[in-house]
Amino acid sequence: MPQMQPALLPPAAPLSPGQRLARGTCRHLAALGFACVEELVPTSGLRVDVMALGPKGEIWVVECKSSRADFQTDRKWRGYLAWCDRFFWSVDADFPVEMLPEETGLIFADDYDAELIRMAPETKLAAPRRKLVTQIFARTAAQRLQGLRDPAPGRALRGPLG
Repeated sequence: MPQMQPALLPPAAPLSPGQRLARGTCRHLAALGFACVEELVPTSGLRVDVMALGPKGEIWVVECKSSRADFQTDRKWRGYLAWCDRFFWSVDADFPVEMLPEETGLIFADDYDAELIRMAPETKLAAPRRKLVTQIFARTAAQRLQGLRDPAPGRALRGPLG
């Protein structure tokens, strides 16, 4: 019987500075028991860098900023507050943190890990919003996982039943 070769994934594009911060942030949050989804769209017009679902159902949003200019051009971050219990910035250790609002959380990150510097204040989501956010999180994660296994979902091929 011929040996089967494992399927190889195409080479990944290099990560942007913000994506590298997100990776380190997600690794740290995973160590705290959180499941993370990057670049999640909670509603039309908003895309959060990281949404994290904690072991007790808590929902955190983390925006990753790689430079002063990146932060200064972000006009939507206050809109993310309605979609989480806690809001954080993730930046590298050289970022001018005095620019960041003190009423938000702070995470220092690099490509491989992160450290929680300042815990964000908690503003619990109302139950209907929490249910909606949790469903969006779950559907997004499931669709991405399915996309890894089947890059053309929804395209039914004629099989023995069709």
